Parts: sequence; C-alpha cells; structure tokens
Amino acid sequence: MQLIETRIPEVKLLLPKQFKDPRGFFSEVYSRKAFAEAGIRSEFVQDNHSLSAEQGVVRGLHYQIPPMAQDKLIRVVRGSILDVAVDIRRGSATFGKHVTAVLSDENWQQMFVPAGFAHGFVTLEPNTEVLYKVSSYYSPTHERGIRWNDPALGIDWGIDPTRAILSEKDRVYPVLASAADLF
Repeated sequence: MQLIETRIPEVKLLLPKQFKDPRGFFSEVYSRKAFAEAGIRSEFVQDNHSLSAEQGVVRGLHYQIPPMAQDKLIRVVRGSILDVAVDIRRGSATFGKHVTAVLSDENWQQMFVPAGFAHGFVTLEPNTEVLYKVSSYYSPTHERGIRWNDPALGIDWGIDPTRAILSEKDRVYPVLASAADLF
C-alpha cells in the first residue's frame, strides 16, 4: 500500500496494490497491520455503501460528535467522486481548511478522514458507488453537519451549485462559523 500525504497531515490518501492477471485483479484494500504501520490505528466497526444515481449528488459535509465521533476510510467501487475533508478542530493550525481528492474505480485511491473533520463528496458521474468504513456506529443523536457550499471554506466542488442534488438535511446545515458542536 502506498501512503500519499496531503496538505493536512492527519488526512491521508492510500493506494492499495492491485495484482492483475488475465482473470482480473486482486487487491487487499484494508489490513489492520498495514494501516498501523502507516500510522492509522482506527478500529472500524461498520461498513457503509452508498449509490448515487446521478452526477452532481452532494453528500455532506457530515460528522458525528464525541463520544460517537468517527474516523472514516472512503473508497469508490464504481464511478468517481470529489472527496472532501474539512478540519473542524477548534485551535488546530488547519481549522477551516480542507483537503480534496478525486477517488474513482480507476485510480483505486482511498481517503482516510479522522474524527475532528467534516466529510462530504460530490459524484462526478452517474451510478457512483462509495464504500466507507467508520470507527463508531451511526448515532442520529450525535450526527451534525456544516453547509457544503459555505463561502468561508472556499471549496471548489467542480459543479454548478444551482444544479447540485442534495438532501433537505444537507441543504439547511449551518455554515462553519455558526456551527455549535465542533471539536
């Protein structure tokens, strides 16, 4: 597995090896040992799978507050996304800054997003499927979010914001400056 550093050291891109032959390929996409050697010691407890039928679906920016805060390991098995992690740790040198990366079934990269970051993505093509592991179970009581298009964040989502496809919940989250429950 190749570890790729980002401009925020806690957020990491990972590229698992693929072993190809005429039948197809094999890839070890998660190994607790390999991740620990890369400095990632999360214990994942749940796998989530999402399908976005259309290009331009925005999911996020989501996070859970302690004690149900989540580390996430995101990968795409069909299609592609622009994946986004925003530092919401008050007092951090990178508070309010973000990391983006294109994750796709072709580039095989994964993004590790630790607790203390809001996470979201936009689909870059129809019928995109995303798998992600989380280190705490989903808890509606601890679920929070910040507005995906908060101008203060300066995220270039690569889409026309008037054509973004969002859930009602994602549409009404507060901007970062108004979010009460951060880290």
